[in-house]
Amino acid sequence: MAARWLSALAIGICVSAFAGPADAQQVLANVKQKGFVQCGTNPALPGFAQPDAQGNWNGFNVLYCRALAAAIFGDGTKARFTPLSPKDRFTAVQSGEVDVLIANATVTASRDTALGLSFPAVNFYDGQGFMVRKKLGVSSAKELSGVSVCVTQGTTTELNLADYFRSQGMKYEVVGFAATDESYKAYDSGRCDVYTTDMSGLYAQRLRAADPDEHVILPEIISKEPLAAAVRKGDTQWADVVKWVHMALIDAEELGITKANADEMLKSSNPEIRRMLGVEGSYGEGMGLPKDWAYRIVKAVGNYAEVYDVTVGEASPLKIKRGPNALWSKGGLQYGLPVR
Repeated sequence: MAARWLSALAIGICVSAFAGPADAQQVLANVKQKGFVQCGTNPALPGFAQPDAQGNWNGFNVLYCRALAAAIFGDGTKARFTPLSPKDRFTAVQSGEVDVLIANATVTASRDTALGLSFPAVNFYDGQGFMVRKKLGVSSAKELSGVSVCVTQGTTTELNLADYFRSQGMKYEVVGFAATDESYKAYDSGRCDVYTTDMSGLYAQRLRAADPDEHVILPEIISKEPLAAAVRKGDTQWADVVKWVHMALIDAEELGITKANADEMLKSSNPEIRRMLGVEGSYGEGMGLPKDWAYRIVKAVGNYAEVYDVTVGEASPLKIKRGPNALWSKGGLQYGLPVR
């Protein structure tokens, strides 16, 4: 009996560790009650999340948050943003300081199973790389032995860096900082030879240099970095909302629904489009959303291609190719689940 009781107690402790705050099952209700969704995001990453001089946030992660607000309220402006460092971002979700984290966070086994967090859907497939000054005279990461590397502490970037140099039998010196902005500024000021982060981050940070053309992004991609929004584990309804907001953006692109033609598409005879836009059925009901939830998203921010293009793609200063973020039908990994 004693052994059985202790076993039950241990299970209870484990469950409690993942359960989170008492209101972890009520995030959507809380969001509706306060009238906005609070999104944790990057402090200042061009293309992904950055406030302008007036304090208005813009970027890929920002539009994802606005899509979430649009699905819930029919108004993409009902989103607020909390800038978070890598050190603080997961704690902010766990504590309920933010409703969702959309901040270039990589999904890993330990994060998905040990932090009390869930990562509902990968919205950006990335990989880690290196940026150097042209005057360093290297064209490959395999030529970096003996360099000093600026890196952000408490991220998967730090571990990937160690793994890569160890696997290549090369030595290096770490110049670590708690915040992404600090690590880039250190590189920019010449405190290290190399700057490493996700490839998307390298493109973004290079724009901040006085002369971007003096910096080279090396061709090697040394890791898989599937980036996803994070929510507290245990609230399946809220996780579903975050997941299906992403799916709606992908499905809209697949079906050719855009911000400009969404109203006209309401008249479509295509059953997939009619279900998607809420003309037929009520597929938001199971998530606590209205039947036109996906229509609201597209009207607010467009489809995935539109979000990508204006923030990090060809219509942006970053000009990052779609690559693995292209639709599955075009050689990429983005695959929208059906609304039915």
